[in-house]
Amino acid sequence: MEKQTKLQQSIGLPQAVALYIGAVLGSGVLLVPGLAAEIAGPASLLAWGMMALLVLPMALVMGLLSARFPNAGGVSYFVTRAFGERAGTLVGWFFLASVPIGAPVASLTGAGYLTTAFGWGEGAKIGIAIAMLVVSLLINYQGMKVAGPVQIAVVIAIAVVLVLAVIGAVPHIEAVHFTPFMPHGWMSVGQAAAILFWCFIGWEAVSHMSEEFVDPQREAIKGVTIAALIVGLLYVATAIATVGTHSYGKPGAEASLVLVISGLLGRSGAAVVGIVGVFICIATVIAYTGAAARLAYALAREDQAPRWLARLSRHQTPVGGLLFLAICFVLVMGLYASGVISLTTLIQLPNATFILTYLGGCAAGIRLLKDSKSGLSVSVLSFVLTVLVFPFVGWAVLYPLVVMVGWWLWKRLYARQQKSCEQTAIEEEEFTRQQMV
Repeated sequence: MEKQTKLQQSIGLPQAVALYIGAVLGSGVLLVPGLAAEIAGPASLLAWGMMALLVLPMALVMGLLSARFPNAGGVSYFVTRAFGERAGTLVGWFFLASVPIGAPVASLTGAGYLTTAFGWGEGAKIGIAIAMLVVSLLINYQGMKVAGPVQIAVVIAIAVVLVLAVIGAVPHIEAVHFTPFMPHGWMSVGQAAAILFWCFIGWEAVSHMSEEFVDPQREAIKGVTIAALIVGLLYVATAIATVGTHSYGKPGAEASLVLVISGLLGRSGAAVVGIVGVFICIATVIAYTGAAARLAYALAREDQAPRWLARLSRHQTPVGGLLFLAICFVLVMGLYASGVISLTTLIQLPNATFILTYLGGCAAGIRLLKDSKSGLSVSVLSFVLTVLVFPFVGWAVLYPLVVMVGWWLWKRLYARQQKSCEQTAIEEEEFTRQQMV
């Protein structure tokens, strides 16, 4: 039936801008400035500058493709149109494999901010992270009419806190904190840039919701442009505040913004940032949970993933994809809680698949937007810059290889099931014919 193959169009321009900002300006701004500064020192600002230049063309590629080809498949759908079903499905699986790890990372980051601000322990951190994941699943189950307004409120709170943090840090920025500028050499700048990629992913997530835009041409292009400018400015300003006040290289550096605020306003200010940190991260988790669930739905709709992932709820939301994510969240959080895997390791795994997803999207832009000079230019620029970042992911490249093996095994199993079903149908038809004779 038609209502089972269409997602409801309910996302206007304000919600689109909020979704883009919420997806991109999430856990990265809380987690990464301190980590990047530990890797490259003040020279991490060079990596921030390079990634800020990358963010606008990268965002525009996703916006232009979403406007021209609105579909719940997002980047997977774009790559399918450009290079065929097999390439598109593989890129879809890369993204689908990223979110089950990326969402718990974002939740743990937000929970870490709150527990750092209030001095709570690891148990509280895990419990809060689990609660954030549950909330994101429930909001997405209700649909984007609920998630959209929530994102707008959260994004406003994010922007206000970051602006206040940067303004408050300015009097405490000292020149001595910028020397030596490059204590670990040029290689460290590349390594910092690879980590920073975590801060700039998110444009592809909203592309999976483009099928639900009221006016894809308006929401996708205008929304992504506004969001990219806001995100780039806030990121660079936050990085300068972190380095200039030397709020890294000490316990709790993964919650560097808390350290910045606590140095300015004391524990009460840090408590406010800890609370807002939870909302910042839950905005990211909501956006990515919704994107991955819709991608699972789109892949299953095209018989490129198990059919049960295509199930819709009474709210016309992809309940099959949400159930898949819930199962994955339980497994990842269980591994983290047991100490089998650390947060630093977790963040590196989806980074590799996210970068490959972007490479696929940019390559698709080169082919699909070749009739537009500006579209082709930003696609080529984004592709080249992303290629330069990818070698620095290091050992995490093994994760996409595991995903590829999983995809190949599922395709073989599906083909075998299809062959068995066809054989059964032939036998039933032959039996019916003989009965009639």
